[in-house]
Amino acid sequence: MTRFYTKKGDTGYTSQLGKGRVPKYDQRIEAVGAIDEANAAIALARSMSLAPETNNILLVVQRDLYQIMAEVSTTPDNAIRFRTITAERVTWLEAQTDELSPRVIVPDEFIVPGDSKAGAAMDLARSVVRRAERQVAHLWFLKKLDNPELLRYMNRLSSLCFVLELLENQTAGINYPTLAKE
Repeated sequence: MTRFYTKKGDTGYTSQLGKGRVPKYDQRIEAVGAIDEANAAIALARSMSLAPETNNILLVVQRDLYQIMAEVSTTPDNAIRFRTITAERVTWLEAQTDELSPRVIVPDEFIVPGDSKAGAAMDLARSVVRRAERQVAHLWFLKKLDNPELLRYMNRLSSLCFVLELLENQTAGINYPTLAKE
């Protein structure tokens, strides 16, 4: 029988990639948890997406987020072994955003999330990504991370999520310029 629990976390400590255990409230573990939540929110958005390109883009992003979690959760002496997020990955995110941007209409004012199910899911993903970005930034400023591309990736990802929210709303038939103002 496969067991889905180890009991190793019952004392409030968890393992890192590398030697040692830390309290579950450790800043590094908090950041990994926030990135994991971002991945789950992106998964929800991906499952609801209507625009064909959204699914493919978000699947690649989810795989990147697993790599980011590995690098963030490792001990500093082990981090280089898990470094896969480079400037090229950030450039890829920028390219996806730049490619989609001309296809979406940016409203003149703030939008209230919820114009479509997929758009609302993308907005939730964007806000969770922003929280994960803040956690990564905290580690960066504490000098517990030495890969600046992690912070850049998370920052660009929230922008991509916003563009995908607009794309999903548009694909669902929402046309912002014609919405009546109250």
